[in-house]
Amino acid sequence: MLYWALVFFIVAIVAAVFGFGGIASATAGIAQILFFIFVVLFAVALIANFVRG
Repeated sequence: MLYWALVFFIVAIVAAVFGFGGIASATAGIAQILFFIFVVLFAVALIANFVRG
């Protein structure tokens, strides 16, 4: 999931450089959502690992 967040982030940067503002903001939003989902799942996995022992 972090891979896809980085891919969308790079696409957003490239689109912004070439002047495609709508595409850049959409892909940046998708990248942000995927990154936050990754962080939440990572935190849940860490907590589950500590609880199990």
